[in-house]
Order: sequence, then structure tokens, then C-alpha cells
Amino acid sequence: MRTRGRRAFGISASRGTGGGGAFGAVVAVIGLGAVGALLAACAGAPASDHGDDGLPPGAPVVAFYGDSYTLGTGASAPEHRWSSIVAADRGWAEFNPSVNGLGFVTNRDPGAGGPVPDLVEAIIAHEPAPDLVFVTMGLNDNFSMPSRGDDIREAIDADLDRLSGALPEARLIVVEPFWYTDARPASVEQIIAWVRAGAERVDADWIPGASDWLEGHPEWMADDGLHPNDEGYAEMARRMDAELRALGL
Repeated sequence: MRTRGRRAFGISASRGTGGGGAFGAVVAVIGLGAVGALLAACAGAPASDHGDDGLPPGAPVVAFYGDSYTLGTGASAPEHRWSSIVAADRGWAEFNPSVNGLGFVTNRDPGAGGPVPDLVEAIIAHEPAPDLVFVTMGLNDNFSMPSRGDDIREAIDADLDRLSGALPEARLIVVEPFWYTDARPASVEQIIAWVRAGAERVDADWIPGASDWLEGHPEWMADDGLHPNDEGYAEMARRMDAELRALGL
């Protein structure tokens, strides 16, 4: 893959420790659709979309396009979500407009009460333009499978095309969709394959394995059983740090 982006990004030590968590009984007991509704409805820690206090002028601007797992739902404070840990450790100015329950198609229809505004447009319109864009989407689209499979595949390509085309100087990092239970419906692997294919098509960097980062450690989940707690987010930050180092970031 080509190296996109106009800035060199610094590296510093990660603060994360630990492994990954799961809550496998939920899917079996109440089904993917009901869990999806809960994920969309859960209130998270109050989230700040910027993490640039005290940073020098010209610090790299890094945007995060994601759902509750990137918003930081379940964390005790925004600074404990994985994105903010990674950004703080590297001196990045964080722009994180992520939304609970969001997917490439799930909860995207304003007429059905879906989240507004368009986060892709918000990232494209951000000033200054992002130097690096993380795409961490796909978990919630499992709750729209299989009936909307074709729509999901098309929406993945459409979102990545928009980001790549509108931000040609930004480096794109597409992360394997997160998952939260030891039980994995077949849709998880299908959506991962579609997202990876989309990333390769726009020549983005790809971070594999993220769907397994919370597997086998229920102690890393918040009281709702659906989202990571501070320890879980610290593990996600540790794993992301290792992947970013491998990419030279």
C-alpha cells in the first residue's frame, strides 16, 4: 500500500495494559437485533471531539470515524477511551465525532431517527484538514444483516471513496471492525471481508485482528456488558499502539 499523508507522525510510549473482553450470552439470549438497539441507546461518557489542549501549533490533526467503541461509551471519562489515549501519547490533535449505534448503514437514516449529521462530511469539512483518518466502523452493521448486506457493502465503498477523494493528502487507516462477544455470528467475518476489500481498493492502511481484541476477558467490559470499561479501552489502546508502530506511526 502506498503511504498517504503529508506529515511525519511522532511515536511515544503507549499507556495501555491488559487484554480483551466478551459478553457472549447476550447474542444467544436476546438476539442481534435487540442488542443492536441497546448499543444504539446506551449513553456513554461525555465525549469531547477535540483533544488538543496544550498541544503546539501545527500538531497533526487526527480524525476518528466510528461508533460507541471509538466514542468511548463505557469509559469513566473521554480521556480513557482508546482514541484519546493514542492521540495523547503521540501529540495528536484529536477530532472524534463518533456516534453511539452508528454503522455504515445502521442508524444512518435521519427519517428513522438515525444520527445526524453525516460524520464523513464533518471529517472532510474539518479545519484544519485531518492529516490522518481512522475508520473504525462495522460492528453495528451486524444488526442489519443479512437483509441489508448489499447496502452495507455499497456503503463501505461509498464512505471510503468520499474520504479518500476529498482528503487526498490524508493517510487513511481502516481498522477491522470491533466485536464484543466470544460468540461470533457469520456476519462478523463477512463485514470484515467487505471492509478490508474497501480499504485495499482505496489504498488505505489496514489494521487486522481488532474484532478479537476483547475476546475472553469479561472483566474488561463495563457494567452494561456491551462496551469496554477503562481497562478494556486501555487494552484496545495498547493493541492499537502496537499496530501503529508496525505502520511506522
